[in-house]
Amino acid sequence: RPKQRGIARRVFPHAVAVMYQRWDHGESIYQIVPPEVLIPPKQPMFKSKIPDYPPTASTFHGPGTSHPLSSNMAGDATQRIVKNRSHAEFGKPIGASKNEPTSFLKKMARSTSVPSLREMKKTNPEQLKPLHLKESKFAAMGGGGPPKRGEQPTMGLRSSKNFIVANAVETILAQPRKPVDTTKDWLAKEDYGKVPKYLHKVKRDIQSEFDYIQDLHEQHFAATQPPIQPLDEEERVALLEGLKSKWEKKNVEYQAGIHVSVLSDGQKRNREKCEAELMLLEKDIEKLGKKDIIVDLSR
Repeated sequence: RPKQRGIARRVFPHAVAVMYQRWDHGESIYQIVPPEVLIPPKQPMFKSKIPDYPPTASTFHGPGTSHPLSSNMAGDATQRIVKNRSHAEFGKPIGASKNEPTSFLKKMARSTSVPSLREMKKTNPEQLKPLHLKESKFAAMGGGGPPKRGEQPTMGLRSSKNFIVANAVETILAQPRKPVDTTKDWLAKEDYGKVPKYLHKVKRDIQSEFDYIQDLHEQHFAATQPPIQPLDEEERVALLEGLKSKWEKKNVEYQAGIHVSVLSDGQKRNREKCEAELMLLEKDIEKLGKKDIIVDLSR
């Protein structure tokens, strides 16, 4: 039983709660007072300690720039490679170009009123003085200035020249003007008929390039050719004398066996061998008999 009472005591609060829930009429004293709204304090805005550098190997560039596909490959840029353009994609916001009623152009906003002569004399009389004085027409005529108040001008001066007749006579007797040829004479140029300077430069460049290619061909030809050497005249004469003496000995040996009519196999082979050696010696003597012999050293 103590265990059962302990169990009942433990279950009793839940049973009471269930009972109140079943018999709840929707009214409670706690519902009269509204609950207090707790507003959480606003946290400060997060700011990273890492500086705002542009990324390495960035491809975010504006279209139409002269930058390559990727920029800041070294990663040492501290500012944007291509600056942002204002309203370049979607334009200005709606109503940005609308005129404001309070920002109209007001009177005398861009100009000032012209001061009167009296104000100029008081404030800035230096501007009223002329910068350049015009020469008097009386001074050009030889007088000492304008006539004085009581001075009388010279009266009765007349001329007997008939200007109409004089102008007609001058026009009739005048020589007609020769037409001026304004066309440019290209034959009178200083460098007419001469080769331009740039053509001389082009010829020199072509010639230098041709010489360089010719030199390369000569070097390649010399590298591919076998080494040769001219034979000395004394050495040629000594070789020729040795071949002639050898030919005489071999000829004497060959003449000794000609009179034999019946030859054995060994004698036939010996005679054929002598004939072949004599032919080789004669060819060598013929070659060494010529002058300016070149010897191939690669063999």
